[in-house]
Amino acid sequence: MAETPPYWYLISVLFSTVPLSPDLAMSLYEVASALHRSGEGHGEVVQEKMEGKVRNLQRSFALGAITGPGFEADLEMESGRGKVRFLLTREGLEAGKRRARVDAALRN
Repeated sequence: MAETPPYWYLISVLFSTVPLSPDLAMSLYEVASALHRSGEGHGEVVQEKMEGKVRNLQRSFALGAITGPGFEADLEMESGRGKVRFLLTREGLEAGKRRARVDAALRN
């Protein structure tokens, strides 16, 4: 299976009050991608020394020529609280679809 693309291909950050590490950005992508596929409204993200809730905003956003479904994360970090608003890019949506197909194939 192909390697996962870097996070900056998968999400586009619209607003953030905290610096995003690659690990945090990928965790946000994973939760948002699952929420987008399922249509659920909320999910959780948990990492060492950080936890938070990701909310599916149920609408699309645009940043220049980049468009996609929007999400917002409220995070509790060792350094304090933070908020991140981001969208899934076209590449992020495609990567999520591929992953869902692979997961379904492995279950069968």
